[in-house]
Parts: sequence; C-alpha cells; structure tokens
Amino acid sequence: MPKITFLGAGSTVFAKNLMGDILNYPELANSTLTLFDIDPQRLRESEVVAHKIAAALHVAPTIEATTNRRAALDGADYAIAMFQIGGYKPATVTDFDIPKKYGLRQTIADTLGIGGIMRGLRTIPVLLEMCRDMEELCPGVTLLNYVNPMAMNTWAVSRASGINIVGLCHSVPHTAAELAADIGVPVEEINYLIAGINHMAFYLKFERHGQDLYPRIRQVVEEGRVPNWNRVRYDVFTRLGYFVTESSEHFSEYVPWFIKQNRPDLIDKYHIPLDEYLGRCEAQILAWDFAQNAETDPHTYTTEALAEALAPIKMMDKSREHTLAAFAHRRQINPSVEYGSGIIHSMETGTPRTIYGNVMNDGIIDNLPRECCVEVPCLVDKNGIQPTKIGSLPPQLAALMQTNINVQALTVEAALTRKREHIYHAAMLDPHTAAELDLDQIWALVDELIAAHGDLLPPYS
Repeated sequence: MPKITFLGAGSTVFAKNLMGDILNYPELANSTLTLFDIDPQRLRESEVVAHKIAAALHVAPTIEATTNRRAALDGADYAIAMFQIGGYKPATVTDFDIPKKYGLRQTIADTLGIGGIMRGLRTIPVLLEMCRDMEELCPGVTLLNYVNPMAMNTWAVSRASGINIVGLCHSVPHTAAELAADIGVPVEEINYLIAGINHMAFYLKFERHGQDLYPRIRQVVEEGRVPNWNRVRYDVFTRLGYFVTESSEHFSEYVPWFIKQNRPDLIDKYHIPLDEYLGRCEAQILAWDFAQNAETDPHTYTTEALAEALAPIKMMDKSREHTLAAFAHRRQINPSVEYGSGIIHSMETGTPRTIYGNVMNDGIIDNLPRECCVEVPCLVDKNGIQPTKIGSLPPQLAALMQTNINVQALTVEAALTRKREHIYHAAMLDPHTAAELDLDQIWALVDELIAAHGDLLPPYS
C-alpha cells in the first residue's frame, strides 16, 4: 500500500475531501496517510477527522500525524501540497491592504497580479525546500501540487528540482458543471477538450454526442440568462469565441479591462466582488468554529444557523453557497471533483483515466513558450502522468495567455535568482497592475510589500 503524505494537512476541510476520496477506493483503503503541518492544533484536528472518515467507511488505513516534515516525507510514494505560507493573516491581508492604498483593487489575489506575485515569492522557496527533502528521502515520489499560484509553483519546481510534479486545479470540472446547468444539459453527457494555462485555459471543444454545444452557450447570452456572478466570462466568451475555465471573479484581475479605480460603473455592470477572497477566508474561519461547536452540540447544526452566523460577512452569494456546501460536505463522505485520488488510484492499479494537469510545455502547445507551464488533458496509468499533444491554440487565446506567462516567468526568475529587479519587472508587466499604476507607483508598491512581508520572504539583492 502506498504512503501518501499531506503537506499542510491543517487545511482540514480540503484534507478531509482528499482523504475521503482516497479511502473510497478499495484498492487504496489500507494506504498510509501521513499528515504534516506546522500547527499542532490544526494537525490534531485533521488527524481526528481522518480517523472519523476511516470509521465511517469501515476501512483500516494507517494514519500518522507529525510536525516533522522529513519524517512525513521519508519513503513517501505521493506527496500532496496544500499549504499557504503566511496564512490569511498577516500575508493575505497584506497582499490586499497595501495595494489598496495605491488604488489597486483585487478579488482573489492568489494567481496573478501583485497578490499572486507576492504569494509566489513566499511559496516557491518553501516548496523547493520540501523538494530537497524529497530528493533525499523519496526521490521517486509524485508531487501533487494544489498550492497557488499554480503555474508559478509548478514551473519553479520543474526548473529547479528533479521531483516529478503535476499541478491540480478543480476549475475545469466546476466550470463544466456550471455551463451544463446554464444550457440544461447533464454534465455527464458532455465531452470537452481544454488547453491553456492554469486559470486561463479555454474549452476548445464542448459537445454532446458529437454535436457542438457552443450555440447553446451563445443562446444564454442572446436570451439574457447570463448569471450576474458570471458576466465577466460570458463577455469574454462573446469577444474571443471560447469559454475560459476559471471563475469571473478570478479572471477579472488577470486582464486590464474590468477593475478600474475610476470606473465604478464597470464593477457594478459585471458584479465584480472586490476583496472577495478576504470574505471567503473570514467565512471559512467562522464556519470552522461553528463546525467545532456543532460537534459537541448537534442541535446547532443547521444550514440556516450557519447562514445566520455568516451573515455579518459581506461577500457575494456564490461564495456563501460554497462555504455552506463545504461545511455540509465535511459531515459526509461523498466523492469530490478533485483529481488527486484518481491519479493515485490509476498509478497504483493501472486503471486508465484522463485528468487535467499543469505540466511543463514540452512540445504540447506549439504557440506558447516551451519553458512555460500549461494545463492540458493527461492520461494517467501505471506509466504515470502523460500529457496530451494539443498543437496550436487559436491565436487570440495564445496572445492573451502570453500576457500572464510573462508575469509568471519573471516571478519564477526572481524566486530562483533572488534578484529584486525581476520582482519589479513582473509587476510592471502584470496586465491589471500596469493598467492602474504608473512606474513610480509600481516600484513603490513592490518595495512596501517586500518590507511588509519581512521574514516571509528570503533576502533579495
């Protein structure tokens, strides 16, 4: 049975979903689940959850919990990265608050933009430290990375380490389900082909029984049925001809067109939830506290009571639904849409399946840089993770992706060389930042963020 190490197991709800997925497979039910986190309390909570899952499924895995990273990685067959360096406070709050002083507003700030740049600079050094341990203790490990910024992290590890890594994101199945609901077609009947970069990949094919479903999606626009929370993506679809995988709140901060400090009308028109991620984090904290109380007092567990507890938080309805769903899911052992467990199952049993993974562009997409990280369908079986050759993307899509790849490349360069100048360069070329701030403001913003993050960042020369 494989040893599966969870790096950042204190992310209890997410760890719970993955552990439930893994243990639902009979072939993996006796695996060793090794939980690692630097927070002993959160680690203990996740260990308790792991035992409850095993009991509910009537399986007998070996469950270990440790604050010793090397012990957790020793002999691991699979490592699942799911941590956040600096946490919600102070790091994430800093990534929002300081740019806001300059008039630069964000929604999620974890993938691109100045927030994504800083998160990458905090994360890459720690991820590479983990890879150094893996090279020594489990060189044949497969690293399943869920940590954002996905493309930057996967790119940096692929460039600086020999560890086999794939980046995993749930935006593909989530968006497919959302589109299926919009057009009234069961998602299980839809065949799709997607390619691009993480959070900016596009449905090149979206069909049922060989019939193109894009006309049905256009009909949603023509009939005025576009959901308010998804107006950004539908507008981009009408202009580019293809639908993007990542949510509207994410996508709005990857481009220069939607969030402008002097255009509040755009925020209203597209229903853009500024500071959305802060609301989600606060909601998750409250929901977790509520859940802990519900464990001792079952009478407190109702979705209505949880909604009332979350009411003081200002956030969009869709996020509240996600929080309620995540909390409700915590009390069940239902399969999630995450790819991680399926990858492990396929590599262990040889059962072939297709997942969408983030891998290096080794001849996969012809009109994107060879050294960048791309998100494409991958066959998984006992031979490992095998990306699918795509060829050339429509030129307008490749051109748009290149604006984000520029930022990813320079952030990775800064993280690996420790040259401060490349942090400025990444921010200068970021589409949203450049649309809002002049060069002096960008440099001052970078300086202030570096100072504020302090020891969370390595020294830069």
